[in-house]
Amino acid sequence: FILHLVYNNSTSKMSLSRDPKDKNHVLSMIKHIQFAMLTTTDKENNLHSRPMAYKQVEKDGELWFFTRADSHKVGEIKKNNHVNVTFSDPSKQNYVSMCGKAELIRDKQKAKELWSDYLKAWFPGGLDDPELALLRIDVEGAEYWDSASNLMTRAVGYVKAALGDANILEGENRKVNFP
Repeated sequence: FILHLVYNNSTSKMSLSRDPKDKNHVLSMIKHIQFAMLTTTDKENNLHSRPMAYKQVEKDGELWFFTRADSHKVGEIKKNNHVNVTFSDPSKQNYVSMCGKAELIRDKQKAKELWSDYLKAWFPGGLDDPELALLRIDVEGAEYWDSASNLMTRAVGYVKAALGDANILEGENRKVNFP
């Protein structure tokens, strides 16, 4: 017995939401996720992704990460600052993809505000580490997939999908603009 999980979207064209409620929903979906995948473009225009410990999201859509100033990703961002950041919470079947522009920031006060002792593993000199820098992503847009939160509802939906009910919609998929 093979169970195929189907996430079915409406056949109508998806519109871009500018509703502040949708923007806030996206931000609330990622608020408690600790890690994200950051995707940059290398010098051959290949996509390169790596996990990043996510630190903070601002209401206006700024994402903050710690990074080493001498890292490959920083070099890639200097050549092409368009990036993608993805978040997933498999326990809730929630997924978010955000695109925007990245910038290397050296702001000791902001670093102090975001600092956690576990970061000493990467920055042995702490806040005075010469390679310590922040990566700020100014989010321009996002797309999210938000499945039904009730486990029983999802289970019934999966069974219906496995039995061939192609019209089932078990979650919401929306694109959101971040001005």
